[in-house]
Amino acid sequence: MIEQVKKIAHEAADAILEVYKSVDPDVKYKKDDSPVTEADIVSNEIIIKGLKAFSDIPILSEETEVDYEERKNWNQFWLVDPLDGTKDFLVKNNQFTVNIALIENRKPVLGVVLIPAEGLCYRAEKEKGAFKNDEKIYNNSTRPDLIGSDSNFHSTEQTKAFYANYNVNNIKRYGSALKFCKLAEGEIDVYARLNGTMEWDTGAGHIIMNEAGCKIIDVQTKQEIVYNKQILRNNHFIACRNGLNFE
Repeated sequence: MIEQVKKIAHEAADAILEVYKSVDPDVKYKKDDSPVTEADIVSNEIIIKGLKAFSDIPILSEETEVDYEERKNWNQFWLVDPLDGTKDFLVKNNQFTVNIALIENRKPVLGVVLIPAEGLCYRAEKEKGAFKNDEKIYNNSTRPDLIGSDSNFHSTEQTKAFYANYNVNNIKRYGSALKFCKLAEGEIDVYARLNGTMEWDTGAGHIIMNEAGCKIIDVQTKQEIVYNKQILRNNHFIACRNGLNFE
């Protein structure tokens, strides 16, 4: 199944790059003022068509939300962000991704995060490890001077205060789900996200991190974040390598 999902993600990435090369892509704005482009729409269509071609599992996507009454009893579903990091896409910094996850019983069991501009594919399946292209990855870091990560466009004063409180002075900025991938491969140690994200932002990266020796903790419940909530917005979270704790 993972190979089929990778193929779909690559097809979506090719379509995204066609729009990316254009001088001035058409941009619209949703009710929450987040941008959406032709690339988001085309990628979404490719992914949904591709998943439906081999699977009858229901699909929840950023661009095609499903009412809670319809999905509340889903035990299994695809969770899709067809273009994560639209702002990164618009400023052409190459740090945008395609995210596809399979959720079972509110937890991710398969995930693909593909970086179109770099041709990199991160993937994982439950109990089968995490990979960057064909190379197995794992966060084996033991460095005492922690490296943190923050968003290119969504940093907050609360996030800055968190890092200052734990004396994390080396902060690397990345867009989209790339932060989860950098954590999984050990380039960073902790990623604090103390403002809004949605389930499709985290699902694929979540399983990749888990399989690479990392965790993503809901700051309210103190447990790993879960999926298919009535409200699809995540609580604030701390993602970090196993062995670290932030109370």
